[in-house]
Amino acid sequence: MSRPGNTTRITDSSSLDAHAEGGDDSTEVRSAHGQPRPSGLEIDRMPSAAERTRTLVQSTCSAVLIIPGLDGALPYQLMPDHRSVGPDGEVFLVFPADSPAVRAATHAQDDELNAVLEITDVAPVSVPHRIRGRAWLSGWLTRGPDQVEPGRMVLRLEIGEACVDDLWGADQVEPEDFATAVADPLVEHEAELLQHLHSAHGAEVRSLRELLGERGERTTAGSAAVPVAIDRFGLRVRFTGVQCFDARFDFPEPVRDVNELRYAMHTLFDAAAR
Repeated sequence: MSRPGNTTRITDSSSLDAHAEGGDDSTEVRSAHGQPRPSGLEIDRMPSAAERTRTLVQSTCSAVLIIPGLDGALPYQLMPDHRSVGPDGEVFLVFPADSPAVRAATHAQDDELNAVLEITDVAPVSVPHRIRGRAWLSGWLTRGPDQVEPGRMVLRLEIGEACVDDLWGADQVEPEDFATAVADPLVEHEAELLQHLHSAHGAEVRSLRELLGERGERTTAGSAAVPVAIDRFGLRVRFTGVQCFDARFDFPEPVRDVNELRYAMHTLFDAAAR
């Protein structure tokens, strides 16, 4: 069990060079997209790549369906109104019946129609490097048999390959692992939870720098602390100012719902106040 307030420091967003500071368990490294990366110490308490991808698919993140050879379609016409995951790991996408994606799937009939679902995850709070990650799911697109409601059609994307590039790192995802993965239990509430922490508990979030040891002492008094991500394992805060870096604060135990999250957050804040 990790003790309350156990942290792993990551990322200096101003540097592309990776190095470890002597006496500090931080690794400064940045992805090609600018988002922070975890240090090796964080790997034991993290969701798998399949879980992260499944969470993004079942979240409210924006998504666009890319169909090679489909010319003339505007991006908004290829954004599904709804998406869900079936029992075999297939992704169901709901589009207007007159969508170019529906027409392409209808005309393809028995032919294989390749497509890629690209999901972009943007932090629900204002913060530098706001894009938290992306996921790509490629496979074969077919038209579903039924309308979900008048004027709406379902498309089925059978996954052949998937990958995720996010705050945790870049990983490939096997279709079988995606099919059996479970989305994070906080996914439906994460946006409002982060916004609430940012607007109503800013002082408590800033106080978490007390748990950072020497790294916290090097942050300036006026630097901001923004809750940038939360999952069942812990809270990620982005400290901005002269230096911009992320800190990961582990919960004592993984949480299963919002009620357990409240207790975990109180434990963190109490540890920072000591």
